[in-house]
Parts: sequence; structure tokens; C-alpha cells
Amino acid sequence: MDFIELAKKRYSVRAYKSTPIEYHKLQVVLDAARLAPTAANRQPFQIIIIQTQDRQEELLRIYNKPWFVEAPLIICICCIPSESWTRKDGKSYCDIDAAIVMDHLILAATDQGLGTCWVGAFEPEEARKVLQLADAVEPIAFTPLGYPNDQPGDLVRKTIEELLRYDIP
Repeated sequence: MDFIELAKKRYSVRAYKSTPIEYHKLQVVLDAARLAPTAANRQPFQIIIIQTQDRQEELLRIYNKPWFVEAPLIICICCIPSESWTRKDGKSYCDIDAAIVMDHLILAATDQGLGTCWVGAFEPEEARKVLQLADAVEPIAFTPLGYPNDQPGDLVRKTIEELLRYDIP
């Protein structure tokens, strides 16, 4: 599938089958995340793979939506600010790097027939406790990872004219 087709196929899955994910598919998804570009190639991130079986109650403390724990796995992308590249004005690229990693991961998952849903509205302190994160590690985003048990809705996006600005003298 070409890239535009893949981008159009991806959607936020909010219902998952409990079907286990094949090892080779998981490896493709993780490798895509590993290959994501980061500022100055610092790779200031960690990928945490969380099995949901028998942990639903605990994981719901992170994000309290039943579909969050339906898939067999949840992936957390964390950044390590002390390892990230920082622009001269002090802007850290850690969050940006983590976002690129998550984007690569969710697109690769879509290509493998798996579903994801980017979750940023989680409880950071609960995530720290549940995942036993070191102080130097910051959770940035989560996604369930599994086979979809729903269908995509209508994709509504702004037109290119609404998003584009030319800076031509």
C-alpha cells in the first residue's frame, strides 16, 4: 500500500479484539518506531510494552476508558529529557521526538492490520506509579495495540487551502 493510502486507512480504534498479536507483526511495529528520526539522532525515548491480561483494573488508573484495556497490549512512549537535543533558545525536542516515534508506530501497526488510538489525556502520575518509571523518564503517549473490533467513521479533515500558507514575497 502506498503512503497516502496508509495514512487514509489509519483511524483511532476504540474497540479491540483480544486476539494475540503475532510476534513478527509486533517486531515490524517496534522496528518502525526504532527507525523514527529524532533531533540530532539522539533517540531520547523508551518504548514500554504492557500486557493487559489480568492488569485491566490497574491500567484503567492510567486512562479510564474500557476500550483502553481491551487489546492484548498497550504501548507507552516515554521521553528522557536529559538525553534530548535542545535548540539554542532552550526548546527541548524530546516531546517532538516521542511524537514522531508514536506516529511511525501507529502507521506501521495500520500497515500490519492492527489498530491503535493515540492517548494523550492520561493520568501522568498514575502512569509513573503503574509503570514504575524512573524520575528521568517522562510518559508522553499511550496506545492500545490490537486487532480492531470496530469500523472507521467518516474521516473529516480541513481542506489543504485551510491549512496552507505561502510565504512568497
